[in-house]
Amino acid sequence: MIERYCVCCGAPLAEGVRFGRLRKYCRFCGHTHFREPKVAVAALLNHRDCVLLVRRAAEPRSGYWALPAGYMDGDELPEGALVREVLEETGLAVRPAGLHAVVPLAGWAERRGILVVYKAELLDPVPGCSNDGLIAQDDVSEVRWFTAADIPWSDLAFDTTAQFLRDWVSLAQG
Repeated sequence: MIERYCVCCGAPLAEGVRFGRLRKYCRFCGHTHFREPKVAVAALLNHRDCVLLVRRAAEPRSGYWALPAGYMDGDELPEGALVREVLEETGLAVRPAGLHAVVPLAGWAERRGILVVYKAELLDPVPGCSNDGLIAQDDVSEVRWFTAADIPWSDLAFDTTAQFLRDWVSLAQG
C-alpha cells in the first residue's frame, strides 16, 4: 500500500530526501513516513524425530508445505507471536526453545521484511509422531508430522523452508 496522505494531519504527502534516502513526508506538519518492514515468525517444531509442517491455504504458495508461521502484530513480542501463530494454525501449544535463524522474508514481491525462525517445543508432548488429532485451522488446509525420510521436498512453499529442513535433517543425523 502506498500512502498518499499524512497519518498525523491528513495533508497530501510530498517526496524528498529524508534521513539519507527518498521518502514520503508532510510539508505541513513535517512528519516523515517510514515504511517499516513486515516481521513474520515461524516454528521449527520437532518431536520424536519428526518435524511439523502445514499445507498453506493462502497466498503466496497456497497448497504447498511450510513451517507454521505468520505475521507479528504491533503489540506482540516475536516469541508471543510464535506461540499464537502455531496455536492458530495447528491447535498445538508450544514454547520457543531458541532462535534458529533470521532471514529476509520471501514470497511476496511487494512485502519486504524479515522472518524470525525459532526452534519450538510442545507444551504437552504426545507419544510418537502420530498425525491423529492434528487439526488444520486458520489459513492452513493440513497439518502433519514428517520424518526426515518423508519430507515432501518438491512441494515445499519456500526455499528458506527447504534450507531450515535441511539444517534439521543434518542435525538429526549428526
